[in-house]
Amino acid sequence: MRINVYIAQATGLSRRSADKAIAEGRVIINDHIASIGESVNTDDSIKLDEKLLLAPQAKTLVALNKPRGYVVSRKGQGAKTIYDLLPEKYHVLKPVGRLDKDSSGLLLLTNDGKLAQNLTHPSAQKNKVYLVGLNLPLKESDVNDLNRGIQLVDGLSRLSISGMSNDRKSMTVTISEGRNRQIRRTFAALQYRVNSLHRIRFGEYDIKNLKPGEYLKVTD
Repeated sequence: MRINVYIAQATGLSRRSADKAIAEGRVIINDHIASIGESVNTDDSIKLDEKLLLAPQAKTLVALNKPRGYVVSRKGQGAKTIYDLLPEKYHVLKPVGRLDKDSSGLLLLTNDGKLAQNLTHPSAQKNKVYLVGLNLPLKESDVNDLNRGIQLVDGLSRLSISGMSNDRKSMTVTISEGRNRQIRRTFAALQYRVNSLHRIRFGEYDIKNLKPGEYLKVTD
């Protein structure tokens, strides 16, 4: 495989960042400085910044029940990150999409770029299912508006509402997109505040019985 792919899979860096490290002479293959585009094997000795890199892992998918208060990032800037919940061997995995700090639930992480693309590309139309709690009862007229679509600054947002509680403050919301804070912004456009947002399903993957902070290796 190409050296930038090896580095990306072994460290979690992007291929662009890997190429930058190679161009800066920070990568050693066996006993020589690596060149961009060079091919390597898993039995070669590869060092980045004088640190030996382990051979890339097999393709792995992990499901994590992210608790509230954790950020989906490697750098928390003072906050706890999802990587604090995972063993070091999974720190090279990248999140598939995002959940904001105040949201919880199913987060997928993988080192399989093709799988991540298949799950997140708009053309895939993968449904994401959330349990949502509002500060006010949801009006029936607003349910109809949500189904038809609410105009946001980045386009029309449609939410499918089901499983309404008796007080109309709790419900199941299904979307097939994944724009930044889409559910929160859509309800805010109708003067509601989302008090809780918990994802239970992403495409064919569901949270099963994972407790907050627990993870499960789905494939490898």
